Amino acid sequence: HASFALAEMEIETIMYNCNPETVSTDYDTSDILYFEPIDFEHVRSVIEVEQPDGIIVHFGGQTPLKLAKGLDAIGAKIIGTPARVIELAEDRKLFSAFVDKLGLLQPENGTAVNKEEAIAIATKIGYPVLVRPSFVLGGRAMRIVYNEDELSQYMDEAVSVSNDSPVLVDKFLDRAVELDVDCICDGKEVYIGGIMQHIEEAGIHSGDSACSLPPVSIPSALIEELEAKTKEMALGLGVVGLINDQYAIHKGKIYLIEVNPRASRTVPFVSKATGMPLAKVATRVMWGETLREALKVYDKNIVFEDNGVLKPKLKSHIAIKEAVFPFNKLTGADLLLGPEMKSTGEVMGISCNFGISFAKSQSAAKNFLPVKGGKVFISLADLDKEFAPEIAKGLIEEGFSIVATGGTYTSLVEKGIECEKVLKVSEGRPNITDHLTNGEIVMAINTSDNKAMTKNDGIEIRKTVLRMNVPYFTTVAGAKASVEAIKALRNKDGISVKSIQEFLAE
Repeated sequence: HASFALAEMEIETIMYNCNPETVSTDYDTSDILYFEPIDFEHVRSVIEVEQPDGIIVHFGGQTPLKLAKGLDAIGAKIIGTPARVIELAEDRKLFSAFVDKLGLLQPENGTAVNKEEAIAIATKIGYPVLVRPSFVLGGRAMRIVYNEDELSQYMDEAVSVSNDSPVLVDKFLDRAVELDVDCICDGKEVYIGGIMQHIEEAGIHSGDSACSLPPVSIPSALIEELEAKTKEMALGLGVVGLINDQYAIHKGKIYLIEVNPRASRTVPFVSKATGMPLAKVATRVMWGETLREALKVYDKNIVFEDNGVLKPKLKSHIAIKEAVFPFNKLTGADLLLGPEMKSTGEVMGISCNFGISFAKSQSAAKNFLPVKGGKVFISLADLDKEFAPEIAKGLIEEGFSIVATGGTYTSLVEKGIECEKVLKVSEGRPNITDHLTNGEIVMAINTSDNKAMTKNDGIEIRKTVLRMNVPYFTTVAGAKASVEAIKALRNKDGISVKSIQEFLAE
């Protein structure tokens, strides 16, 4: 899209890419294509030959961001957000000082280059902590650790991924609601492209989490505060182009989790859901157009609200992003999600109702929800058992019956909920995998973590779910959304179809 936008402005573009699976390598996407490894020496050689008027490093994830400082040092002209801003956003100590100066909340954190430093930081801020190497993409080697032994083991492994970059240690905000905000800044004004609410709770990588645009359960006052903080952040940093902010709402307070001074993976989804091509707009802004000029190129009728931030006038539709996973192609894969990204794609469900949109997203991801009743299996980790009654009641009201393993069964019966007890794999036969294999289970909800004494039970259950193609959820939030979706499907007699253009035109 950046290349197309520049072509619209009659500017010659050079694409530097080494992924044969992307449209970026099509011969007609750009005027010149270099298909070379993305490392400093190769990129510098191309710059010396081509002598470009400007270089955009903001559309290739973390890889080109790592090169920004070196390119700046040799005098290469990076247009848009400058290298010093990229370094500020990526350097944890510098960025924490900047955030404190703006008066924004952030989880207690620190950086460590060895095991002893990491343990000292975690002891100070308290477990659990989220640990990850800096300058990595996709949450690689990211983990939630609950005690010193786990942290010590992690640090031994993390050094090989981190190389010379420090390991980031953050206080983990349990049960927080995460949000992604994609916006464009021209140095004077900020356009909020979209605010996406994660359906899964904090601790699931943003690339693996289902998301709702617009948010469905965040008070308007918090949304306005979020918009104001985003504007302050973008202008304060000196961003010119796209920026992605990730927030968490914990106990009614907004915490800044992360800032990426580049296009994020959510930009294509937000662009499609709102009808505004964010990458094209950002490219025009980086080349020198004002935000208002660039936005009017793609929507001549756009109305700018005078409330401090520019934002799209959302229609009545709700768009749900759901991740697509490769588990059915990977023998022995475990479905359990965590901080490290596992998804390989994403789909959209769109309607004027959250439940229907979520159901459409599940259908597109081949996780088809049952609507005609049957047995639903529920097995929750100890931290999640308090939510078992709510989920079970919702399913029973829609005509389903519940089967559960020991601990979850007890928590349901104690609340007076009718439930059938089923054996775990380690408890003998017939057990839950037998019920799944016999086709008796229409949906499975299993959040049991791999730290339990019976961790192999959870793994075997999820493997069988995958083999038998049973719809499944591995988070409480996903399970709750599924109940809402099933209810909407039954009330509205199924799914109607309408093009995205029709939604955007309403």
